[in-house]
Amino acid sequence: MNVLVIGANGQVGRNVVKELAASNHEATAMVRKQEQVDKMKELGASKVVLADLEKDFSDAFEGVDAVIFAAGSGPSTGADKTLTIDLWGSVKAAQYAQEKGVKRFVQLGSVGSNDPDAGGEAMKPYLVAKRTADELLQATNLDYTIVRPGALSDEDKSEKIEVSLKGFSSLEGRSIPRADVAHVLVDVLDRNNTYNKVFEVLQGDQPASEQLNSL
Repeated sequence: MNVLVIGANGQVGRNVVKELAASNHEATAMVRKQEQVDKMKELGASKVVLADLEKDFSDAFEGVDAVIFAAGSGPSTGADKTLTIDLWGSVKAAQYAQEKGVKRFVQLGSVGSNDPDAGGEAMKPYLVAKRTADELLQATNLDYTIVRPGALSDEDKSEKIEVSLKGFSSLEGRSIPRADVAHVLVDVLDRNNTYNKVFEVLQGDQPASEQLNSL
């Protein structure tokens, strides 16, 4: 499949582009700045499109078969960017996918978004945006999968994970490498058993393929 990676220049997004390049899929990397194009090509993107999540980016969907939405406003921005990128960017992406006939849509969410009130005041706008974006995606006719990782680390990819459909009872002391999150986002593309499901994921001791097969 030709997969549109939205948020390709983010830390998870870059890993997604690399994962796609190493798989039987192709990556169309969506970035905002011209100076990011060469980096995407170095990572293995077959195509790079310039587009802005806060504007009309429907042209990026031409000729693609699936979408991985891995965009995020980042920790240094305010609640306004969280709304326009994490929430409204996702809503528009799902709308464009439906308009262009792109059925497969994989979205990067976050643990804690099932209960934003429990996440503390600093995290609440982010978790509310993620929760709302996930619910609006679930209301579409797209073949969606929503992946909610725990705390992210820069450790090397292990391909050892633990997944939960109900949510983990405790996240204390646990995290997951960004490279493993990217691996999961790409791996689920072809897994029909993950269609229309939302699950949390952390680093674990079981092979990623076995854990994803269990969903």
